[in-house]
Amino acid sequence: MAEERKIPITPAGRQKILDEIEHLWKVERPKVTQEVADAAALGDRSENAEYQYGKRRLREIDRRLQYLRKRLEKLTVIDPRQVAVKDRVAFGATVTLEDEDGNEVTYQIVGPDESDADTNRISIDAPVARALLGRREGDEVEVRRPRGTAYFTILAIRYE
Repeated sequence: MAEERKIPITPAGRQKILDEIEHLWKVERPKVTQEVADAAALGDRSENAEYQYGKRRLREIDRRLQYLRKRLEKLTVIDPRQVAVKDRVAFGATVTLEDEDGNEVTYQIVGPDESDADTNRISIDAPVARALLGRREGDEVEVRRPRGTAYFTILAIRYE
């Protein structure tokens, strides 16, 4: 069987996952466990909505914890500040682009677990990121997107 591909993540992205695990384990799960115990003490569990909801919520929390722990095993932390070749676009780069109309946009290339369109953090698997990888400042890049082809010029590459 082929070795499973490690998924890149920034140190901040990994910390966010660790924080979620800690919150679920130390805050949410104990709170819901207490709510279930309190509801169970009220008597008939078969008709007790609070008890039924609590048990369902505990299962959801446990599934999420299991997913996050397994996901951590598949991740490889890459610190953008320690990338060896800083004149080319690679994982963790913050890239400023100019489109055909002269509009500028800045993206940071991150792992799929930390992409967020609202903060212009795009997955390394996204069409724009794939088109940028290995390119340098001044390069013109053609990006094939679902809504059509776009052309960009790389104005700046930073690693923060």
